[in-house]
Amino acid sequence: MSELLRFHNVSAGYGDSIVLENVSISLETGGSLALLGRNGVGKTTLIMTLMGLTKLHSGEVFWQGKNISSTSTYKRSLAGLGWVPQERHMFPSLTVEEHLTVVARPGKWDLQKIYGIFPRLKERRANMGNQLSGGEQQMVAIARALMTNPSLLLLDEPMEGLAPIIVQDLMQIIKGLVTDEGLAVIIVEQHARLALALTKNMIALDRGKVIYESESASLLADSALLNRLVSVS
Repeated sequence: MSELLRFHNVSAGYGDSIVLENVSISLETGGSLALLGRNGVGKTTLIMTLMGLTKLHSGEVFWQGKNISSTSTYKRSLAGLGWVPQERHMFPSLTVEEHLTVVARPGKWDLQKIYGIFPRLKERRANMGNQLSGGEQQMVAIARALMTNPSLLLLDEPMEGLAPIIVQDLMQIIKGLVTDEGLAVIIVEQHARLALALTKNMIALDRGKVIYESESASLLADSALLNRLVSVS
């Protein structure tokens, strides 16, 4: 497979504050990666740096072989980066269907395909953004990102605050995107075992640095090591 994404010695943060320090990662086309670590270690900052929403102090970001270190967020989205932020960003003045069609770009992901994997959204397509449950909002957020027809889907805490039955539904949907659709995915998730079950590879961060990387299945089978990595002080 060809390389889709590469961070080369990236240090980035907000203003003069550096959160990520000399981070290097890579992801192949169709690959899947879990970002693990405690709160505040730089996981979301890594996602935001990929989207061009932080200050890049040093290093380079490559997307499909091209250096996008100085490329705007808008152009990164057009290039195939699909972002599902933790906050979901629902618009109370838009219906479910309007949330989806307003960002639609040509490709295999259209309303018919979206409603095929999110039948609940088809039922709620005329409801406004503020009339949805937390689980429904998360479905809209993921579906909206898919409607941009991305090559990489970035999921920031997709299971946060959701009922167990909704978590199971989303797990199946995300797993299908990875295994059946071949979509590349990066997942930030506090529930480490969920993220590992959905991905092929993982990295663990602490204090803005990569401290461990392996295949997800290997770490999932080593509970003692997993517990140490997500509770590093």
